Amino acid sequence: MIRYIALRLLALLPVAGCVVIAVFMLLHLSPGDPAAMVAGDLASPEQIARIRARLHLDQPLYLQFAIWLINLLHLDLGFSVFSDQPVARLIAQRLEPTLMLALTTTILSVAIAVPLGILAAWKARRPIDRLAMGMSVLGFSVPAFVVGYGLIYVFSINLGWFPVQGYKPISSGLAACLHSLTLPSVTLAFVFSALVARVTRAAMLEILAEDYMRTARAKGAATARLLWIHALKNAGVPVMTVIGVSFAALVGGVVVTESVFNIPGVGRLTIDAILHRDYPIVQGVILMFSALLILINLAVDLSYALFDPRIRS
Repeated sequence: MIRYIALRLLALLPVAGCVVIAVFMLLHLSPGDPAAMVAGDLASPEQIARIRARLHLDQPLYLQFAIWLINLLHLDLGFSVFSDQPVARLIAQRLEPTLMLALTTTILSVAIAVPLGILAAWKARRPIDRLAMGMSVLGFSVPAFVVGYGLIYVFSINLGWFPVQGYKPISSGLAACLHSLTLPSVTLAFVFSALVARVTRAAMLEILAEDYMRTARAKGAATARLLWIHALKNAGVPVMTVIGVSFAALVGGVVVTESVFNIPGVGRLTIDAILHRDYPIVQGVILMFSALLILINLAVDLSYALFDPRIRS
């Protein structure tokens, strides 16, 4: 098991290296003068020169990369071009809403999709299976922002159960925080539970057709034990894979959902930074999301060993 973990950690090094190089080259691969592009169309030559010196663009490329990498190792992501605030601090201030939204969405998606996929596989080709798969197709087909505006119209404007927009931090109370995240989480879960439910159903159908499952049924094993212990454990690898992939896709969905519900998270920060051409923030956000996705993929890989003992050996 230790060897498996060590090999997975070593496999992350080239991925992390490629991400770091790609993020650094983000500013340099854009056409034109990077300093003029960041400064904007109305900037004076003095302002452009100041930005060029501040971003070390007047240095050779290898020296720029060395300075950037050393600062990165010290968790220094630079300063915002427009607000003059440290990028790491700006991201940290916006991290809580995004992580809470991603966490509640993932928990809600798994809580809905896994039982739905198991039920659809157990009742395959029956009305309840067709209803579950029809709901998953609907989840794939409807854009997240349409679901979000629909939920706002019904549950916020007409019924008044939830706030139209905004976010309550955890410091104001966990109940208030979860109340403000209910509609955004349901919006994203509507989309991502569709994918998890379909993969869970497909994996469970394959497992339920195995000989040992028929033997367990013939010996009178209880349905709940058959489904949740024997079948789900063996279907765990593809289900965990799709949950990890869904979380990666969730990062992109968070940007849209935070805009719809006016949540001051990293997604909103990214949009504002792109609109203002604030490249240090864009680089910092991409690095943070890339590191998060690498860690999630590592966690998914390590979880395989829990479901399949052959992987540990």
